[in-house]
Amino acid sequence: MTQHAEYAQLFTGLVLALLAATLAAAALRRWGGMTGRKAIIVQTLFARINAWWAMLVALSLAGLVGRGGIVVLFALVSFSALREFLTLTAKRRADHWVLMFSFFVALPGQYLLVYFGQVGLFTIFIPVYAFLFLPVLAAAKGDTSGFLTRVAETQWGLMLCIFAAAHVPALLWIEIPGYAGKEILLISWLVIVVQAGDIAHFIAPRLTGRTRIAPSIHHSRSWEGFIGALGTGVVIGTALAWITPFAPWAAALVALAVSVLGYAGGLVMTAIKRDKGVNDWGHLLPGQGGLIDRLDSVLFAAPVFFHLVRFFFEAG
Repeated sequence: MTQHAEYAQLFTGLVLALLAATLAAAALRRWGGMTGRKAIIVQTLFARINAWWAMLVALSLAGLVGRGGIVVLFALVSFSALREFLTLTAKRRADHWVLMFSFFVALPGQYLLVYFGQVGLFTIFIPVYAFLFLPVLAAAKGDTSGFLTRVAETQWGLMLCIFAAAHVPALLWIEIPGYAGKEILLISWLVIVVQAGDIAHFIAPRLTGRTRIAPSIHHSRSWEGFIGALGTGVVIGTALAWITPFAPWAAALVALAVSVLGYAGGLVMTAIKRDKGVNDWGHLLPGQGGLIDRLDSVLFAAPVFFHLVRFFFEAG
């Protein structure tokens, strides 16, 4: 089976699945006679399905351009996500150059390293060089009010919105025996598994009850949702093993790992939102908040997935 055949089958399956989900959600919303809490659940599902359509179209169009298209797409995602993140952080006039560095040096620098396949530099550019240079740049302005908080929040933004996100297009440069030219399918597998876990986390507590993991963070973070996310991620990941270089048992283990990290990402980012006193990271996606609200799980799962694949499946 060629790369194009595998991608065509996956794309067709996704389109049919999303079409069925869209029609089902529309039917429930129009003729289900649901009110109150149930109506809100259906509306949320409908909004998420629309977001998945947008993801599918964006990834497909970027994939047609090639590696450069995927890199540019995620660079734009990082720009928007970093803007959402830093909008909620403490900033002063003295942070002007720090912000300029973050958006116009760190971000393009990271993605240029990804584009040219410089994996060694790509994995240390922000955690080492940007991490150390940024507080020096902030200190040079001489404003020490809330210095540690201001710098640490910006460093968090760089790590999550740029460094972690850049691991998704970096998957295109992993060299796996017999898998050349199919690397975009790894990106598809990762996004599908994590997003499937997200929707299971949303639905499971509403069907089976809710035992909260961290009551002070958010009522939706429950053990039922956690188990549902892991179970769904493993099932979907194993079922889609045919688009990966993994054996079914390996796909199940990798899916378990990324599902755990994906759920953890949602938990952490929700805790940050509660600390900042907001419900959503932004308003870019109608009914879904900002990009970070939809991609928080991917941001945590992507680096782990990248290194698991690189260390256990890459040639040499």
